Parts: sequence; C-alpha cells; structure tokens
Amino acid sequence: MGGTEARDGTDGTAAGNSAGGTEAGNDAGGTDGARGTHGTAEPGAPGALTTPRGRRPVVAALMLGMALAAIDGTIVSTAVPQIVGDLGGFTVFSWLFSGYLLAVTVTLPVYGKLSDTFGRKPVLIAGIILFLVGSLLCAAAWNMGALIAFRVIQGLGGGALQGTVQTIAADLYPLKERPRIQAKLSTVWATSAVAGPVVGGLLAGYADWRWIFLINLPVGAIALWLVVRHLHEPARPRPKTRPRIDWAGALAVFATGALLLTALVQGGVAWPWLSGPSLGLFAASAALAALTVVIERRAAEPIIPGWVWRRRTIASVNLALGAMGLLMVAPTVFLPTYAQSVLGLGPIAAGFVLSVMTLSWPVSAALSDRVYNRIGFRLTAIIGMSAALLILLAFPLLPYPGEPWQPALIMLLLGAALGLFQLPLIVGVQSTVGWAERGTTTASVLFCRQVGQSIGAAVFGAVANSVLAARLLDAPAPGLPDDLDAVARALEDPGALSAAATDHLRRAVDAAVDYVYIGAAGAAALALLALVVLAPRRFPVITETDGSKTDGTETDGKQDTSA
Repeated sequence: MGGTEARDGTDGTAAGNSAGGTEAGNDAGGTDGARGTHGTAEPGAPGALTTPRGRRPVVAALMLGMALAAIDGTIVSTAVPQIVGDLGGFTVFSWLFSGYLLAVTVTLPVYGKLSDTFGRKPVLIAGIILFLVGSLLCAAAWNMGALIAFRVIQGLGGGALQGTVQTIAADLYPLKERPRIQAKLSTVWATSAVAGPVVGGLLAGYADWRWIFLINLPVGAIALWLVVRHLHEPARPRPKTRPRIDWAGALAVFATGALLLTALVQGGVAWPWLSGPSLGLFAASAALAALTVVIERRAAEPIIPGWVWRRRTIASVNLALGAMGLLMVAPTVFLPTYAQSVLGLGPIAAGFVLSVMTLSWPVSAALSDRVYNRIGFRLTAIIGMSAALLILLAFPLLPYPGEPWQPALIMLLLGAALGLFQLPLIVGVQSTVGWAERGTTTASVLFCRQVGQSIGAAVFGAVANSVLAARLLDAPAPGLPDDLDAVARALEDPGALSAAATDHLRRAVDAAVDYVYIGAAGAAALALLALVVLAPRRFPVITETDGSKTDGTETDGKQDTSA
C-alpha cells in the first residue's frame, strides 16, 4: 500500500537498511546478532545488552508488561455485576470490553511503524504510561460513560504493550533462542487466564471493583522502571532526512478499524445485522478502507507498507493467524456457556474446563523448536493446525450431556496443537525481516489475529443464535428465550422452568455450540489453505552464518523472490 519495498536481506543487507543502519549488534548473550544471508550482520540488531545478566531485567519487564495486557479482560469480566450495580449503564456495559478491544486493535499497526521508525523503548514507555493513566482514571470513574472512555485510553496503551513486547522479545534473542522467550510470554497469558478471574472475583467481592484497576499501578511502575533502567537500544546512524510520520494514514487506519469493529461487535446485539446502522457502518468502513489504500500508496513512510502483503511469507502468516483468531472464539467465548448451561457446572469449574488449554499451549510452544528445527516453520505449523482441525471436529461428537473431563481433554489437546501452530509462525516471520521492519511485521500479525477474533465473535454469535432459534421453534413451553445469553441466564435458575423445557434449552445450547465448533474447524481449514497455497516451502530466514543452515530450519538463506 505504498512506500518502496525492500528485499529480505539480498546480498547480505537486511530490509529496511536506511532506518536501522548497517551496524551489527551483539545479542543479549554476547553472540553476534542475526546475520544476513551472505554473512552480513543484521542491520540495527540490538546490541547494548551484552550479557545474559543484563538481559534478565528486560525480560522481567516484558513479562510484567505482557501481564498487564493479558490479565485485563479476565479480571474485569468477573467484576461486571459490581461495576453495573455501582455505576449503572447495564445496556452499554459491553463497551467496557469492546472499547478496549477497538483501541488495542486499531493502534497495533501505528505502534509497529513508530517502533521501527523511532525505536522500541520510547513506544513501550509511552504504552505503559498510557495504560497506567487509563487504569488510574478507570478507578476514579463516576459513571459508565466515563469508565468506557477511560477503558479506551487503557486500550491505547495496551496496543503498544502487545505489539512492542513481542517485537523486543525477537530483538533480544537470536533465532535459536526465541522459543524460550516466546514460551515465557505464552506462560504469562496462561497464568493470566487462570489468575484473572480469581483475583477479579476476590477484589470485587471483598474489597472494591476499583482495585482491579489500581492493582495495575505497582505492576506497571515496576515494569516502567525496569524498561527505563535496563533497556538500552543501540545507537543508530542519524537519518539523512527527518523521519516523517504518516498521520493521515494513522488516522485513516484508526477510523477504518473503529467503524469495522463497531459494526462487528454491535451487529446482532445493539441492532439487527441487516438494519440501517449495520449496513451504514459496513459501507462507511469499506469506503474508508479504500481511502486508506490511496493514502498509504502516496505516503513516503506508510503506516501499513505494501510489502506486508506483497511478501508471500508475511501475507500467508497474517492470513493464517487471522484464521486462528477466528477459531479461538469457539473455546474462549462459547465453551464457558456450554460448560455451565449443558454440563451444569459452576463458573469456577467452567473456567477450569477452558483453562486446561492454557496449560498445554505454552508447553507445546516451548517444545516446538525441536520440531521446526528439523522440518521447518511451515510444515510444523501445518501439522499443528491439521491436529487442531481434527480436534475441533471431535467436539460435536461428544455425548450429551457428557462428563466435564471430555471437553477438558478436547481443550488440552487443542492447546497443544495451537502452540505447535502459532509460535513457529511468529518466530519464523520475525526472522525473515531485519530490525527496521520487525515492529511493523509483528504488529501486522497481531492486528490480523485481533481482527479475526472480532469477526469470529460476530459470525459465530450469529450462527449460535440462528441454531437456537431454529431448535426452539418446537419448544415444549411458550415464551422461552431465543438467544444464547438469555438462554444461559434462564438455565441459571432451572427451578423457574419445567424439566422438559430445561432439557430442551440445554439440548439447543449443545447443538448451537456444536455448530460453532464446526465453524471453527472451517476457520482451521482456511488457516491450512493459507499456508499450503501461499506460504513458501521454506521461510526466507535471515540466517546467523554465511548462508548456512545454522538453526536447522530453513535452507540456504535464499530469499522469497516471489514476494
């Protein structure tokens, strides 16, 4: 969508040479930074952290920063009843999550480009500060409207945290060591998924809901101090021309994403899908998307450069992880409802059925390098997603009502499969670009995954409600609810329903979630299609020695000439 496309390290020069300079830094462990395919060290690679001891506080800061973003959704969700009871605004409380999600998603590409232009450290510091300011304001909110606005400010910081933390992790470690830091970050997400509801429930029940935001302050302060004190980026040559920020492109990306995600989040909830608001928002987002393409093509330093989509490796990973975001909606959104409404579990037990996925995911991710070091990034990801496809198709075969261990086993296996899929793609795509393009590349991957989740929530929500409506046409009692949320609330008080009506509602929920998992299997098939058709057989990795296969993954460092 604009800008001059740089090659992936042709003749030993990594892409983005002008922004990153030509100096070769040492990695945190004292080893030379990732080298170009013909022996030239990766331009602009981080080199100031020269010992593992110097690297540890930075890793701690990254994990704390990631924890702020990872725990946010789960810790807030458990306190919604207390928040609504205190501030009111039940009809709009969903924007506590939607507003945050919008801000995170639409700012990811902007922060990625800024980190490539001005460095990771200032972007990460700004992100932490924004997140903490938003947290403090949320704790002081006086009504639901103010809280939603302050959640958006939190999201503006969260976008910087998610993208920049992943980028710095890739900067700090050479290719062979990146699975370790990625596994640690995956562990942060897994721990947050389990700890968030517990901590949120305790604070809301025994203290005050405002503490779920105030607790961010000491954690963020420590992370901020560690970043300021210990993260030292290498000096880069002063550019011949002053870097220009594509503010018009940033605004266009923000507006397009905001309108599209608003249509997806609110469609079928606040208004029908085929209503004027939905159609108007989709039409406006399409028009703004076209305008964004025009702006980015004319920009000297576009926020979303055209090479993100012209290079087969990056484009295929973006599409594959976007499809993964789509399928992730099935377990994260619909499984807790299934566990409570169909299996009759309480909220904590239902959360455990889901959380087992977060236990196997980081373990599988940490061990994935033993696979892709032998067979390559693409084939490893294909194996992982093929397994995920079969596991998702197994869910509708579970008996009704079944035992809790059965869906828990499905989730345990799914986490292992997705860990084998996601981490090789992230590590692989980050290894195909130099320092000066890594922030933009990482942000594009995370952006596509976030958009996939938003699309999945809208699409699968419509699928679930349509299946419910069809199954309730012959309900044994009149006046039964016909959307998933209302059915789940009705089943929380089974005494108000007859035994036949309760069983009918549970079977309807079971069928609706089965169809959602079939749709998730379709998303897995799309991810496989993207890898099989678009991804090159070997990723064009910027290797660490003179054209040799130092990491055992990708062959002789040949570039993706078809990109």
